[in-house]
Amino acid sequence: MSEQKSTNITWHEGHVTRADREKRLGQRGVTIWLTGLSGSGKSTIAVAAERELLSQGRIAYVLDGDNIRHGLNANLGFSPADRTENIRRIGEVAKLFTDAGIIVLTSFISPYRADRDAVREKMAPGDFVEAFVAASLETCEGRDVKGLYKKARAGEIPEFTGISAPYEEPSAPELVIDTNRQSVEQSVAQLVGHLRAHGYLAR
Repeated sequence: MSEQKSTNITWHEGHVTRADREKRLGQRGVTIWLTGLSGSGKSTIAVAAERELLSQGRIAYVLDGDNIRHGLNANLGFSPADRTENIRRIGEVAKLFTDAGIIVLTSFISPYRADRDAVREKMAPGDFVEAFVAASLETCEGRDVKGLYKKARAGEIPEFTGISAPYEEPSAPELVIDTNRQSVEQSVAQLVGHLRAHGYLAR
């Protein structure tokens, strides 16, 4: 956890509670934390699930790894320390969105188990759903839509997850989405089905 440098600060509770917001929205706020190798399908699933939830009258929002690094985390690289801080910051943002009653779909490689667990620990029980987007390294390299694996193999990208940096698979994720075998549509149906089955979609 980063050092708390701010002093003389107090948390202020609002007059509108989380329960008030969730009742109005007809859904329970939750963070769906999509983790997996580059090219596994995290962003594709997140964007498609957001659209599907919107079509059902839900409020969802995607926090994408590349997009966050354009702004909030623009000053972070890909060293282990920077990866940890990247996940810590987005975890705090996701927690705020979840408190607002929104279904948050995060799309981050987030390669370290301890970093993902640290985000979970900051949230109330049930607010964090870890979704392992499982695709083999061979499958991800075969897709390589950004050409990143080719560059990593050539030594042009240091500390690239799966090639020159580790990826620690979740030990007990709530969801395993196998994109080796199922389509985007099937993956989205699995994700939305989980939300419905576990009471996140109230009506």
